[in-house]
Amino acid sequence: MTDAQETAAETALRTTGGAPPDDVEPAPIPLLEPREGIPPVVADDDALAEVIAAFAAGSGPVAVDAERASGYRYGQRAYLVQLRREGAGSALIDPVGCPDLSGLGEALAGTEWILHAATQDLPCLREIGMVPTRLFDTELAGRLAGFPRVGLGAMVESVLGYALEKGHSAVDWSTRPLPEPWLRYAALDVELLIDLRDALEKELDRQGKLEWARQEFEAIASAPPPPPRKDPWRRTSGMHKVRRRRQMAVVRELWTARDKVAQRRDVSPGKVLSDAAIVEAALAVPENVHALTALPGFGHRMGRRQLEQWQAAVDRARALADAELPQPGQPLNGPPPPRSWADKDPAAAARLSAARAAVSALAEELGMPQENLITPDTVRRVCWEPPFEPTMEAVSEALAGYGARAWQIELVAPLLTDALTATPA
Repeated sequence: MTDAQETAAETALRTTGGAPPDDVEPAPIPLLEPREGIPPVVADDDALAEVIAAFAAGSGPVAVDAERASGYRYGQRAYLVQLRREGAGSALIDPVGCPDLSGLGEALAGTEWILHAATQDLPCLREIGMVPTRLFDTELAGRLAGFPRVGLGAMVESVLGYALEKGHSAVDWSTRPLPEPWLRYAALDVELLIDLRDALEKELDRQGKLEWARQEFEAIASAPPPPPRKDPWRRTSGMHKVRRRRQMAVVRELWTARDKVAQRRDVSPGKVLSDAAIVEAALAVPENVHALTALPGFGHRMGRRQLEQWQAAVDRARALADAELPQPGQPLNGPPPPRSWADKDPAAAARLSAARAAVSALAEELGMPQENLITPDTVRRVCWEPPFEPTMEAVSEALAGYGARAWQIELVAPLLTDALTATPA
């Protein structure tokens, strides 16, 4: 048993999801105001230069957060960036007024950035020139440490005993000027990130998982931007109802037309035309605007020009030759869905069943989600196409090839090596 397995089996501390067994957990203290008050919004080059100088002169890690206008605007750009650092205090920066924050990113080069759910904010930060070389992800740290709830509010409450006000998380952050209550909320999001990071580091160290976390953080910081998604129209909600290739072509044409309109108007695609309306049109393949108008999502509130625009997209799909129609499903890049394994390859199904059971048991023993111990996709790939000689070395090499970190390989390779010898019942 590893040190982490031994400590995970001990009595849980407050920081791992509850109060000490013989104690009553005190009510969380509401956090109502930032320590130094709400900082002014930085929206011009002179104010930005002052912030850069202050944060460059600060000490220790820097807490970073970003607010987007998901559901309101096209894309995932940042509309507010919040930072806090010892010696510099907090800052709120408007990326609309200051679209290039590369100078700030350079001033913080080499500094550890603290983010909560880093992979959500890194793409929009990268767009404005802020790319960390070192980071600490408090959400991921919480997962590794075994917290049952890893949202920022839940973590701050569970670990530090403070209650954050979370009422403005889904507002339209592209609004200008930003209301004072929203700015207060934004500043409070970084107010305790450094304290949370320090407490989580101690807890991970206590559990013997700190090195694991460091490897995970390094993998996030060094990961390249993801490639553009292929055929994004296939992710239209309700797509499972669309069976025929001609109907799929309607989805593709409507999705593409909607995306162009949304990008031009800088609004969320769902505000232009809902996914449900696209699927209804695909299932019906209407022959004219009159037929289109009768479908849900294309009612009387929609203007004639809009209806003609959507019907034109449908007509383009109707006019395609059979050879131009999309193929059902996407080309598989990896193993087929596990539900089909028993018929396609019973031996692979047996390997996967044994591997899943072993990984699940170890994850429970370590007190962390299975997907953080090893990704389900990696397990499937190794079980579907195992090494020719399923030795520990060969399995370890396969795991590394799929991006598993050293700590994951050390723990999981023995389990998968055993599972690869499993035989059908």
